[in-house]
Amino acid sequence: MRSRRMAAAMSALAVVAGGLVSAAVVGGAQPAFADCEITEQRPPQQGQQQEQEQPEEQPQDQPQDQPQDQPQDQPQDQPQQQDEAPRDQENRNQDQDQDQDQGAQQDQENQNQDGRQDQDQGAQQDQQDQQDRNGQDQNQGGALVRDPVADPDADPVADPEADPEASAETFGRRDGDRSRNRPTPSRRPSGTASPSPSPTGNESDCDDIGPFVSDFVDIRQIPARRLDARIGRGGSRGTFVSRCGTNGEGHNNPDNFIVAPGVRNGAHHLHDYVGNLSADAFSTDESLEAAGTTCRLGDKSTYFWPVLRNRLVDENVDDPDRNVGQVLRPRAVILQFRGNATARVVAMPRFLRLITGDAKAATNGPANARAGWSCSGFTNRVSPDKYPLCPRGSQVLRILDFPSCWDGQNTDSANHRTHVVFPDQGGACPQGTQPIPQLRMTLAYSAPRGPSFALDAFPEQLHNPVTDHGDFVNVMPERLMSTVINCINRGRRC
Repeated sequence: MRSRRMAAAMSALAVVAGGLVSAAVVGGAQPAFADCEITEQRPPQQGQQQEQEQPEEQPQDQPQDQPQDQPQDQPQDQPQQQDEAPRDQENRNQDQDQDQDQGAQQDQENQNQDGRQDQDQGAQQDQQDQQDRNGQDQNQGGALVRDPVADPDADPVADPEADPEASAETFGRRDGDRSRNRPTPSRRPSGTASPSPSPTGNESDCDDIGPFVSDFVDIRQIPARRLDARIGRGGSRGTFVSRCGTNGEGHNNPDNFIVAPGVRNGAHHLHDYVGNLSADAFSTDESLEAAGTTCRLGDKSTYFWPVLRNRLVDENVDDPDRNVGQVLRPRAVILQFRGNATARVVAMPRFLRLITGDAKAATNGPANARAGWSCSGFTNRVSPDKYPLCPRGSQVLRILDFPSCWDGQNTDSANHRTHVVFPDQGGACPQGTQPIPQLRMTLAYSAPRGPSFALDAFPEQLHNPVTDHGDFVNVMPERLMSTVINCINRGRRC
């Protein structure tokens, strides 16, 4: 009896030791959420809210193969443990004259040898999986098939030559199939305590970091529709594009001097900046005026937005706000100023502050949400609350429209919204406001295929795509603003 109990105990220790070695092979001791995959479902309260906010025409893409996340190595261990009982019985029959303590010692040596074999197999499997992922990442690049800079006013349609792309459900199934051959401990939280509390109160940080497979959708499942109001006879149909680069300078910080002036890490997520080179938590009108810029024609305005990250790469794993992964630099940044559908536009005042979207829309609700997710070649299909799964060769697009009906007096307001509001569905500005050029940011990314990328966000927002947002401060010289107004009102493309 003691020999049998000893064998069972050592078998359990061998399984645990194998798991620890597998985790060490992947990345060593890291925070609990450093090695999390995008999981199948969001926590119940987030899922219920998402379901209530989702438009009826949006397809539901909840995967139906949730059991794939269950550990797959347990059934393989059971036959081995069952086979050990007859072997022990045979040993006892053959060695009845031996002392029971010696039999227990022999069993322990056998279990140690089995444990070392399990560890070697786990390490080899982890190494093979890592090689497969590296090979996959090398094939995920590619240039933009349709450059949105070439014709930003065009209304492109779906590319009939594009390769078929799987739906969100199929992507979830593929991820599950790969996980069957992956040692379970390599994708489970380590013993290190998380530096940030769990928003949902769960013990596993991987369960509540987000995003989730349900946050993604095949772009072809988004209904095609007209995005802009039709321009009437009195409208202004011209455009002006400010060319400011793609942040090759690496200007990033987690500040937001519009919403949280003077506060370091006031945004709790990293921002990309183009334009003004000095923008940070302590920026003022005077400091912006004195700084340099990445934009042409002396545009010292500041344009910024939260970064997008590749979640297949373990980087930034110590971030207390759970924004983990490799930052994806945009392949293209289009800063287009557009006209009004019903009237001519007037000049923006200098140092006008504008925000679009809501960084906390996942918990605040959709009232101020303005996210727009699409793919190159499919820009007549835009999702307000799903990350897009794009066909091969197509890039992920973020389309952020800013408010454009100014109260005529203020450059900011207490909530940073009421001094400039959005036009109505017909494109007309509300009474008491006047149209100014509408800024549209279009950001293009070569993101990994499948549900594998995420937006930086406040921790409690779970990287929900509905929280996408952007910020702008106008620091154009008056002469340049006059050029913008003339291009738009005269119907030119500048």
